[in-house]
Amino acid sequence: MMNNEILLTREGLEELTVEIEQLKLVKRKEVAEKIKAALAFGDISENAEYDEAKNEQGEIEKRILKIENMIKNAKLIEEVYGNESVKLGSTVKTRDIEYDEVMEYKIVGSVEADPMKGKISNVSPLGKALLGKKAGEVLEVSTPSGYYVKYEIVSIE
Repeated sequence: MMNNEILLTREGLEELTVEIEQLKLVKRKEVAEKIKAALAFGDISENAEYDEAKNEQGEIEKRILKIENMIKNAKLIEEVYGNESVKLGSTVKTRDIEYDEVMEYKIVGSVEADPMKGKISNVSPLGKALLGKKAGEVLEVSTPSGYYVKYEIVSIE
């Protein structure tokens, strides 16, 4: 993998495409209206509304550039066919052996990782440990605090 490649699922690419359209077509216009309204107040040297709108405009433009770069360098993660072992794009059910808790994760690239939505990065400790493993295997993963958690792979989709 090249250093500037961004690993994305088709879903992740679609989310970025929707976000950039929203930023370009809606947010840019909204902030332009805020700037126009702030200029109507007169002297911009002490105009907090103007400063705030210009800062917001800068943040929007930074985000647009970042997303454009991600889309330009995107490498789609192929849909996974077969469930012999965990790969990028796999959905994996694991069981925390100590607490007997089953969790489901989708292995994605770091850009679209969102643990609260069950999407973990292939470079996260758990993501790295899962890659290449098969259903039924048990693995130990080190947490940032140095504690080890044992997981059993229940299934791979």
